[in-house]
Amino acid sequence: MSKGIAATLVRPALGSAALMAGAALALDLSAFAQQQPPAWAQGRPQSMADSKLAPHPPRMTVTAPDKIPLDKLKVPQGFKVELWAHGMPGARMMVRGDKGTVFVGTRTINRVYAVSDKGGERTHKILIQGPTQPNGLAFRNGSLYVAAIHQVLRFDAIEDKLDSPPQPVDMTAAFQLPTEAHHGWKFLAFGPDGKLYVPIGAPCNICEASANHAQIRRYNPDGSGMEIVARGVRNSVGFDFHPETRELWFTDNGRDWQDENGPEEELNRVGQPGENFGFPYCHAMGIPDQDLKKANPCEGTTKPVVTLGPHAAALGMRFYTGQMFPAEYRGRIFVARRGSWNRTQKAGYDVLTVKVSADGKEAKIEPFLTGFLDEGANAFWGRPVDVMQMPDGALLVSDEENGAIYRISHSR
Repeated sequence: MSKGIAATLVRPALGSAALMAGAALALDLSAFAQQQPPAWAQGRPQSMADSKLAPHPPRMTVTAPDKIPLDKLKVPQGFKVELWAHGMPGARMMVRGDKGTVFVGTRTINRVYAVSDKGGERTHKILIQGPTQPNGLAFRNGSLYVAAIHQVLRFDAIEDKLDSPPQPVDMTAAFQLPTEAHHGWKFLAFGPDGKLYVPIGAPCNICEASANHAQIRRYNPDGSGMEIVARGVRNSVGFDFHPETRELWFTDNGRDWQDENGPEEELNRVGQPGENFGFPYCHAMGIPDQDLKKANPCEGTTKPVVTLGPHAAALGMRFYTGQMFPAEYRGRIFVARRGSWNRTQKAGYDVLTVKVSADGKEAKIEPFLTGFLDEGANAFWGRPVDVMQMPDGALLVSDEENGAIYRISHSR
């Protein structure tokens, strides 16, 4: 007789009263679960209990190229948009390997793709399947780093093993990231200091987060030496380092359910490590929170360089340092705005440029890639999430809605 069967046989029988009590408890827990709002609805005022606003579920099936209306996309004169890669549902954050492979993270489909460019023809494959929301990717010394909520995995010599990926080095214990899924998806980047920068989102729409949340950290590549470089950061899913000052700049998404016109998304600059950017008491350019109140809520906080629109989901951003685009674009920040859900009139669904001085003054925003949103119909067909400069100076833009990557080039 096996131990498993023996254990079953010696377990004492439950009486009818105990069974009834257990059933009642199960019903109570089920009812409790049904009463709990989804995470995105937390903070919604009772006056908006009947609101139809809700996140737009991403399309998780392949979109054929002939179903992607490139002719609707608009860029400034002299620029060209082409479909660079497609067939990757949920495509979001991008990083390029030393040998030219473009790795693409996702959220809801739990995949990492690898795109290879051979003589102008792109092919892709599902490189990794399974980790929860493997959105954050970074590449260093031949290794791909993948952040999936609290997991951190390193795939060594990955570009030589695309057809048969190796078992990863599991670095989860070393990084000790929080396990909450809400705002737990990551963006990763190695800084000019050789450190790996990791955002830790607030596990809520609005709350007094723990000391382990609402911040951006940096680590040594092995997960040691953790430092907090920015606090009061609600949900950053994009950052880059100034090409001259080497300072960290990042996007941050404002809270929902306070107002249709705000608080706006933010572009921030970290002048000194440890600065506080306001969450949860102070938002955008000094807006006090309507639910969490305290005296002088914005005192001691760092205001954004510029705000990026209400509920527009400003995500991936990069400083442009290439030579292909006209000289006036050098040093600008390209920002992908995935687009709103917590707003009746949709906003975002585009790529902007921000022209700004190194000290964060005199920021000027200009549209760059538009056409994903039909404002008259209040409907969208694409959702740009990340931007990435290629060695030749072209710009790649990922589109989560269509599982596609676009290449933007310029001809002199």
